[in-house]
This record gives sequence, structure tokens and C-alpha cells, in this order.
Amino acid sequence: MRITAVESSVISMPFTMGGPHGRFAGQLWERMEILLVRVETEDGLVGWGEAFGHAAIATTKAALDTIVAPLVLGQDSADINGLTRRVLHGVHLLGRNGSFVYAFSGVEIALWDIMGKRCGQPVWRLLGGAAPERMPAYASLLSYGGDLDLVARNTAEAAARGYRHIKLHEVTREAVLAAKRAAPGAEIMLDVNCAWTPPVAREMARSLAGDGLFWLEEPVWPPEDAGGLASLGQYGIPLSAGENTAGLFGFQTLIEAGAIEIAQPSVTKVGGIGEMRRVIGLCEAHGVTVMPHSPYFGPGFVATLHVAAALVERPMIEVLWLEMEPNPFDPWVRCPDGQVRVPQGPGLGADPDPDILARTTRLPPTRIAL
Repeated sequence: MRITAVESSVISMPFTMGGPHGRFAGQLWERMEILLVRVETEDGLVGWGEAFGHAAIATTKAALDTIVAPLVLGQDSADINGLTRRVLHGVHLLGRNGSFVYAFSGVEIALWDIMGKRCGQPVWRLLGGAAPERMPAYASLLSYGGDLDLVARNTAEAAARGYRHIKLHEVTREAVLAAKRAAPGAEIMLDVNCAWTPPVAREMARSLAGDGLFWLEEPVWPPEDAGGLASLGQYGIPLSAGENTAGLFGFQTLIEAGAIEIAQPSVTKVGGIGEMRRVIGLCEAHGVTVMPHSPYFGPGFVATLHVAAALVERPMIEVLWLEMEPNPFDPWVRCPDGQVRVPQGPGLGADPDPDILARTTRLPPTRIAL
């Protein structure tokens, strides 16, 4: 069935994070905003997707409304592989990573939702897998700017709520030690968001080598410096990366360099569910663990649940440690006890609540239609 309309909208919900709100890409980050993609087909089916996202919403939405949506209108909604090839080739001169790929990711997720609804099957079944009722999650704490009291307090609270793995977004060894003292039974991960050049990263990895980190995430700037990242392997800390990696061949570069033990593809950034599946297959062939990047609260998060349930051997789902108002995609985007629920209905199995959607929509939807 042909795609007859693509609609973009932004929902916005205030949140608390266990500390003062910080800045993200130069902007005060005090509301969780989600870029939703709604796709319709000529037989009346509707699919929901999510395009990255956060501070990139304005540019991703512009790419979707002006370029990507017109490219998919009138196309066969079931030809996801063919559409992926044609659209991403059509925009490749505009960048192989970034807003145009993010925009298509949202459309692609929605197409899987439609396919599942048409077949009467959940996406995890379409991917050839099965799904437990629940999967373990890890708490992904936001940055507290080096405030060790906040690091300790929130780490302890996350552990008390049932999280056995807790990730920090800090840049000091002191923060790691504070977290380990606060939750001695928990595994601690450290994500520094590409903070250090390779020489500084090696110095920091040397200092962290005996601290028992579960992984060290994106320690090197720029993130495409696979050789620089690989140079940290000598310190014995498992290295993870991938949320900023451009598709299958970006991950192949990291793997061939021996730079990562843990791959972190992000479904709203990498090109959608199909590209996630290809990346996971590559990682399996090379003995690299997959831990999807999923700091989302919409269809991107739900799509991650389906992919992880079907394709990842020992999945663990990233959940941002924050509290927000009612979300249109509740209860699937909540994790009250260190476990996430996997939808069992057709497609993503998580259509938004229309009343909450209406209350949280920040801007009138933009609709591109035949």
C-alpha cells in the first residue's frame, strides 16, 4: 500500500532529574521534547516513529518536512529495504550522518509499525524473534556537573529502585568512586560524551583501570577517531561507542580497528530498525556485544525494545534517570523497578494516548500529503 501522508509533531513534557537542569548543545534542558513521525497509507493504517531528537529537533524536523517526507510519499510502504536505499542515496550529498538520516529513521520505524499492524504481528516477531514480558534496564543518570553529593545520592536511589547497572555522565574518577561507594552492589559505567583527545583519554583510562568499570563510553574526541579509541584498549576497561556512528560501515570501521567491545547503535539516528538489524548482525559476526543507545521516551524507545528482544542475546535497555509528567506512550516508556515491559500487540504495540498527545503537543503538526 502506498504512503499517502507523513506528519511531524513535537511533544514536550517538563521533567526533573535529581539535580539542577543543565545545558544540552547550548540550550537549557528542562523539558523532554520528542519529534514524532506519523505515517499513513492508502488503506488507512497509521504508523508511529521517532526521529532524533533532543536539541536537534528543529533541524531534523526541517529535513523531514522539506526533503524526506516528499521523497517517501506515494511509495510502497512495505518496501522498507528499497525505500531505505533510495531515500538515503537521494540525500547522501547532504550527509551520511545527521538530520537527514535521523529524519528517515523516524519514517522507517513508522513503516515497521505499519507492517506489523498489517500482519497482525509485533515487530519483534517480524524480526524473527521472541520477546520476554520484561527485560532488564540500566539507569542512565544525567550530568550533575561533577557534584559528587548528587552523583552519590542518585546512584544510591537508582540502586534502591532495582537497577543493578548505573551509568554516569561525568568526567572524573572521583565521580566513579563516589558512585561505587553509594551503591557497592551495582555495576558502574562511565559515559564522558567524547570529552578527551586520545592522549588525555589514555591518561584518564590509566587512572580508571583498577576501578572495575563495567564500560567506558565514548572517551575520545572526535568520535570517528577509531585508532585513538583503540589505543585505550591496553588499560583493560571495556570500551563502548556507537551512538554517533554512521551506519553499518561506521561500525565496521570501529570493529576492524579493534576499538570497541560494546556497540551502541541508536535506532533514531542510525537509519531505523533495518539498519539496527544489519549492525547487530555485523557485531555478532565479530564477537562484539550490542547494548543499544536509547535515551528516549517515544516510539524510538519502544522500537529499541522490539529490536533488543528479538536480536540481542543478553539485552539491557538504557533508561534516562528522570521523572516526567504523563507521556502519550505510557506505560511502555516507564521503568519503575529496573525492568522494562515489552509490548505484545501488533506493530510497535504502543500507539499514543490521544488525550495525552493533545495536551503535550507543543506545535501544530506539519502534514505532507499526496
